[in-house]
Amino acid sequence: MHIGIAGNIGSGKTTLTRMLAQQYGWTPKYEAVTHNPFLEDYYKDIQRWSFNLEVYFLTQRFKDVMEIAHSKETIIQDRTIFEGVYVFVANNVAMGNLSQRDFDAYMELFEVMMQMVKLPDLLIYLRCSIPHLVAQIQKRGRDYEQSISLEYLGGLNKRYEEFIYKEYKGEVLTIDADHLDFQNNPEDFASITDKIDARLFGLF
Repeated sequence: MHIGIAGNIGSGKTTLTRMLAQQYGWTPKYEAVTHNPFLEDYYKDIQRWSFNLEVYFLTQRFKDVMEIAHSKETIIQDRTIFEGVYVFVANNVAMGNLSQRDFDAYMELFEVMMQMVKLPDLLIYLRCSIPHLVAQIQKRGRDYEQSISLEYLGGLNKRYEEFIYKEYKGEVLTIDADHLDFQNNPEDFASITDKIDARLFGLF
């Protein structure tokens, strides 16, 4: 089984991935952020490094999907290949950070990959407002994230809404995360696992 965690920067995807993996005995698959050789350059000069960054992410996510497809374990994944395309790349195109030529080349590669990719069994969407995301980004204190603009975050949020409710064809569980502290409050975490149990196992 394949479970995906979707959500904007600072929404809590990695934390929830780790906690759910521990709760259910699932195998976590984390996004390759800290090892991406283009990430710091990207936040300094988004237009120059967008294509490099997105192709790197696409390659890593495709490798992950292929591993998941051949695994007999239940995998919970921190961000899916689909968000990279329909949210982050789409946002960079809309903002003029990715040229049409680069976008066409990227999408041709993506469409080839899609011939071998299946949708997750469940996609959990952490829905957050911009003020909540900003607070979380400031709290975790990654230097390269502190220069992220409100315009950029807002564009991502808009693309997430379009992706989840218009583009994506699979099963989605939306969690409104603004008023949840699932990392520190057991009741908040239980409210999420109850919904997962109901959706996956028919409990409650």
